[in-house]
Amino acid sequence: MPDSSALPKGPEPSGVDLARVALRAAKEQARARGAAVQQKKQAKRGGLRSGARADGRDPLALGAAINRLITERGWEAPAAVGGVMGRWPQIVGDDVAKHCVPTRYDDGDAERVLTVQCDSTAWATQLRLLAPQLVARLNADLGQGAVKLIKVMGPAGPPRRFGPLRAPGSKGPGDTYG
Repeated sequence: MPDSSALPKGPEPSGVDLARVALRAAKEQARARGAAVQQKKQAKRGGLRSGARADGRDPLALGAAINRLITERGWEAPAAVGGVMGRWPQIVGDDVAKHCVPTRYDDGDAERVLTVQCDSTAWATQLRLLAPQLVARLNADLGQGAVKLIKVMGPAGPPRRFGPLRAPGSKGPGDTYG
């Protein structure tokens, strides 16, 4: 068996992440204890019976089912970032929100990247300069390490049109974008 100290280790969870893991473990233990007590009660009664009291087989409200799914799958951070996308104007201000829109969030093991699309190169440059403060503000709101990098995309170039007045291989006005 290989020595465990020789294996590469990922980043150690800390702070809010440790609290989430501990809370999830405590909830699972409580659920297991409750299920064991329920099984003992059912055995005393002579098996499963339907009744007026709620049990694990009852349907859930949609919000409760979604919250349970998010917790079970460990999607708390991506769901929180999705909430940030809805509150974008309150986080960055109305002026920036008019010109820069978050488009996606990549939640990888090493990278947690928020991609933002800007409508002009001037706003893209401005947002690149504000990125460190914005990452700090997002991490204060979502929990440390939720966003590690903001990838700022400039405006997309015009669509390439092919026609009789184009030289083969020419990119036309698209040459100035990119």
